[in-house]
Amino acid sequence: MTQQQKGMTVPRTIVDIHVIQTVPPSNLNRDDTGSPKSAVYGGTRRSRVSSQAWKRATRDAFDTLLDRTELGVRTKRVVELIGDEITRQDAALKEQSPALAKAVLEAAGIKIKAARKAEAPEESGYLLFLSHRQAANLAELAVRAAHEAGDDKVQIDKGEARARADRDHSVDVSLFGRMVADVTDLNVEAAAQVAHALSVHSVANEYDYFTAVDDHKKADAEEDAGAGMIGTVEFNSATLYRYATVDIDRLQDNLGQADVTRRAIEAFTRAFVSSMPTGKQNTFANRTLPDAVLVVVRESQSINLVGAFEDAVVDGEKGGRIPASIWRLANHATELHAAFDETPVACWSFGAGERVEPLAELGERSTFDGTVRALGTLVAERLGTA
Repeated sequence: MTQQQKGMTVPRTIVDIHVIQTVPPSNLNRDDTGSPKSAVYGGTRRSRVSSQAWKRATRDAFDTLLDRTELGVRTKRVVELIGDEITRQDAALKEQSPALAKAVLEAAGIKIKAARKAEAPEESGYLLFLSHRQAANLAELAVRAAHEAGDDKVQIDKGEARARADRDHSVDVSLFGRMVADVTDLNVEAAAQVAHALSVHSVANEYDYFTAVDDHKKADAEEDAGAGMIGTVEFNSATLYRYATVDIDRLQDNLGQADVTRRAIEAFTRAFVSSMPTGKQNTFANRTLPDAVLVVVRESQSINLVGAFEDAVVDGEKGGRIPASIWRLANHATELHAAFDETPVACWSFGAGERVEPLAELGERSTFDGTVRALGTLVAERLGTA
């Protein structure tokens, strides 16, 4: 019996991650015209990187942090995905695998339609986010049904198919959620929220005019040495405030295992802090690491500290944008905690140099690895698995 079932009050566990990060001339995240995304905040135009862009970068980083069996795949080509798994489990069913895959998906309530290309396998009408274990479990059900049917028509239990599609959630599905339009019972509420990154100061985009030389033409003495093409790339540079929050209780509900929840929050923290969207990266070589990171564990609610930058940081403020941003972040957090009687469970901060010191007043000064390990230990303790 859980503590909730016994009527006991169980404190929540919420992890807030705040990042100050400076990027040089770059175009991390483009809009439909190719311009760097932006937003007006506090009455001034700011550089913006969408939450979707950084969530994608975080998910990509999971490949080096977690085992494939703990991750999922998001695709419309689910018939091909399940069909390949059916063939892997029983090579004799290779010819039947597309039909079996379609049957088990439809039994789970997922509608399948013809692909745009005539020769392509059928697909779902939207991107479907499945864990690798869910794909394997659905394939196993299809294989079993095929063996039981023999030469008769394959019959797949709808309840069993739906149950297999709704258990064994992967870490990424549990963190970022899943919406299935056809079967709302298969929806997964996201445990993580990621804010759009905003520059702490006002930004005006600039343009890089470039030319590309035709090497072969240049070598011909009778030809002019003009450019083979010309163009422009829009860019800006910015000191960004980034924020993400994870509801550990929701994550535990989604994953069901405390040890996996611990690995998940450790992986998310590492991936979110160190990842970066890859937009125009070859053009600008803009990859950086954060200037300062603050990790706060709370029992009350998530608290985005973007209010520290509602008034844009100006040139020369407190020795530069990075020191001014770190000081503002620390000061705003301190004032909010005092005003709302907010007492965090724990705080860790890390970053390069003495300019990170204002954050140390909120909690322990640490390192990247030290913070992740301490966070994992605390989460394990609060889940009762230390």
